[in-house]
Amino acid sequence: MKCSEFLKELTDYLDGEIDERTKAELEEHLQWCHNCYVVCNTTQRTIEIYRDSKLYELPDDLRTRLRSAIITKCQGHKNATPER
Repeated sequence: MKCSEFLKELTDYLDGEIDERTKAELEEHLQWCHNCYVVCNTTQRTIEIYRDSKLYELPDDLRTRLRSAIITKCQGHKNATPER
């Protein structure tokens, strides 16, 4: 399974709305792909935070640095090499 295929199924996986075969393939992918593991874990934790309905205020300097890092990372993906 390629990372792009994993990401297409991530929402259904996290919602538990996926067939057992695909679930097993996704979980096998998570065993060896650190990047997808981080994306999955971070997304799952983000969902949990929002479900708790807690608002976390970020200091302005941290918000600015985070936004800048995200923009830089996204721009880097446009020039990235093809997936494995």
